[in-house]
Amino acid sequence: MILDYGSYPYLSSMQLQLQKHTLALRHTFSISRESHDFQDTLIVGLGLKGHTGFGEATSNPYYQITVESMMAEIELVREIIETFDFKNPETFHAFLKGKGLSNFTLCALDLAAHDLYGKLNGKPLYELWGTQNDHYPITNYTIGIAPIEEMVSKMMDMPWPIYKIKLGTEDDVSIVRELRKHTNAVFRIDANCA
Repeated sequence: MILDYGSYPYLSSMQLQLQKHTLALRHTFSISRESHDFQDTLIVGLGLKGHTGFGEATSNPYYQITVESMMAEIELVREIIETFDFKNPETFHAFLKGKGLSNFTLCALDLAAHDLYGKLNGKPLYELWGTQNDHYPITNYTIGIAPIEEMVSKMMDMPWPIYKIKLGTEDDVSIVRELRKHTNAVFRIDANCA
């Protein structure tokens, strides 16, 4: 049975928490247009009835999204979020869609709402959705642009069945040929805007 906490007014006042984190990356991450050693991320917490759901969105210079810009967007709608009569993530998402939030901000709030919903109902989301978690697709491990030897080293350091290979150099074909010598894993090629 899925509980409907939204039908009890004294339970429907959410608490909103925002926190910025700067994550140090294990390796410099390079794509065709930029490189970085750190990733700023916003963690959103939505609290209700002693449970807190968490969501996350990272900054993205290409789309001119910063943690500060996402926090500013949320602060503009904080009051209506905290007084929203939360029943399920779908109605919360529909409510937020008309508030002019960036997709990054909307994503962090949506993830938090889904996590909260699962915690309120005492079940993982896959059970609430009627799915099984043993048939989910395998994600890829991303190898950023670097000297070929470094890209090979990263791949050997993290054996994985699927790699996303960032490209956008003069030597893209040579990179793929050299990486292929070291694994039979599936390659997904991602050249971004190169």
